[in-house]
Amino acid sequence: MSTLLLALGLVMIVEGLAYALAPSLVERMLEMLRSLPEAAVRQVGWLVVVSGAILVWMAYWLGT
Repeated sequence: MSTLLLALGLVMIVEGLAYALAPSLVERMLEMLRSLPEAAVRQVGWLVVVSGAILVWMAYWLGT
């Protein structure tokens, strides 16, 4: 449970920093996402999910 809370906290920090430091960049990125076809956005989403899973697995592997 503590690892899950740690991961969630780290995601919140990174997301919050993006909005705090570069809100106009976030707005431009959202507009760009709106212009992409749904299939492309879905592919990017799955790519991020798989990349995140690989990073979590690597962190677990390095920590043991």
